[in-house]
Amino acid sequence: MTIDAFHGFTLAIVLLFVGKGLVARWGILRRYSIPESLVGGLACALVVFALYYGAGIVVSFDLEARDALLLYFFAAIGLGTDARTLRHGGRPLLILSGLAIGFMVLQNLAGMEMARAFGLDPRAGLMVGSISLTGGVGTTLAWSDHFVQNLGIAQAQELGLAANMIGLIAACTIGGPIASLLMHRHRLQAGDSALEIGTLHSNEQHARLDYYGVLLALLWLNLALMLGYGINALVARTPVTLPAFVGCLLAGILLRMVADWMRPSGGGRLWNWPSMQPGIALVSDISLGLFLTMALMGLRLWELQPVLAFITAAMLVQIALVIAFVLLIVFRAMGKDYQAAVVCAGFGGIALGSTATAIANMTAVTREHGAAREAFIVVPLVCGFVIDIANALVISLMAG
Repeated sequence: MTIDAFHGFTLAIVLLFVGKGLVARWGILRRYSIPESLVGGLACALVVFALYYGAGIVVSFDLEARDALLLYFFAAIGLGTDARTLRHGGRPLLILSGLAIGFMVLQNLAGMEMARAFGLDPRAGLMVGSISLTGGVGTTLAWSDHFVQNLGIAQAQELGLAANMIGLIAACTIGGPIASLLMHRHRLQAGDSALEIGTLHSNEQHARLDYYGVLLALLWLNLALMLGYGINALVARTPVTLPAFVGCLLAGILLRMVADWMRPSGGGRLWNWPSMQPGIALVSDISLGLFLTMALMGLRLWELQPVLAFITAAMLVQIALVIAFVLLIVFRAMGKDYQAAVVCAGFGGIALGSTATAIANMTAVTREHGAAREAFIVVPLVCGFVIDIANALVISLMAG
């Protein structure tokens, strides 16, 4: 049974409402900053799983709108980035980039050792390392043919997709509790600045929006997407391969720079940042929530069965490795403050899920505790510019 794009999108909205309702009702979910999209999307995946095993019904979703939502989200991140704050991200950006690259190597070594322990070709462990976890579905599919045809690893794609599936769920689950633990242990407090995405849980029902501000927000988001498509087309003509969202992120930053230069006060008829900002935050919050809900509701959990033993053992090791690395190294290296705690929540997404997962984790934390502007600059830049290029080099060297 296939659910078409329109009905799938409508179901995602319902599931996000379910997630928001459960998070609002159960304080423990808010306390540990569990993303609302995880709650709703995973509930759907479990129902689909039960239908498959209980009634033999295979439910699949046409998730056509999912990728467009991600582009809107990153365009909003770009528009919300004041170029004057980018200079503050220099040193943290370099540090987090180095940590992410170092962890990719560690992740791959762990995967290769687990494969060797199960009597598999050690290079099969790369498929449960940075290929599927840091790289995501796109990287998994891109490398699968090479592993099957050139390295002779028959189940490479199945291993990678299964690892990515578990990693996505784990990334959403551990990010918030890690940040909560660090904040409690070190008695950290957020600043007073406005949230980059969404609103505080306590203010969600009372957020005020301006009609023209929302209309302007939609206009500039669409302009950012149009410019982003152009940037992506130019990048496609070069040897460099970058995710599509990077062009939209860059486009948003460029448009904000030009608009701030032409209107330093932030006020004008077609560019009025104080009026637009709540609308942009709202659209980005909705886009991210629906994107992640759709990503999770489309999981086919029964596909884990053929490689269950190896995948279970390998992913337990990888998840434990992420938690230890974040608590012992990332938090200290990033400054041991509230910004560092929010980055730590995002690092689980970087290392186990996707860029969207990283931002969803950070959003869940900031909606409960307060804004973390530097974290929302550094993490998307690392994910967009560093991860994919560095990961390709690491995989090439370690795969042989």
